[in-house]
Amino acid sequence: MVRLLFGLAAVAACVSCATSGLSSDRDRTSVEAFNRSLSQATSRMDDTAMLALWEDDGISLLPAAAPLVGKPKIEQFLAGISAQFPHAHMRSFDLQCFDIETSGDWASEWCREHQVILLAKGRPVFDGHGKMLLVLHRGHDHVWRIHTEMWNQGRT
Repeated sequence: MVRLLFGLAAVAACVSCATSGLSSDRDRTSVEAFNRSLSQATSRMDDTAMLALWEDDGISLLPAAAPLVGKPKIEQFLAGISAQFPHAHMRSFDLQCFDIETSGDWASEWCREHQVILLAKGRPVFDGHGKMLLVLHRGHDHVWRIHTEMWNQGRT
């Protein structure tokens, strides 16, 4: 009887592991799809698409700046950049993300980005490198959105 109970417990554990592995693969794939959406919105410099990738109470932690808490503050920041550089055009954008970890409706990853932006006639080209830490949350609609972003400049 004891062997039977241990056997059933082992089978249940194996089924649970296999099921969570499949879920984890699906979660990783869906986070990778989120990353493609983030890359596309950034490449197009599309503030509306970018804002849609954020949770309503999202937090952006930029270097040497106060935290941006909530979509209205993030939207204000994006609008300010667009107003400051109205003729800017993204020449190239590369985003590479690593170490995706998921746990239920939460995910984290870190990314390297490189962007080259043509600002306007007579202004130098912006050639920036940075690193980001992203904490994502999957909403009731099963869509991943940025809950917290931390960004800094640097090639490595």
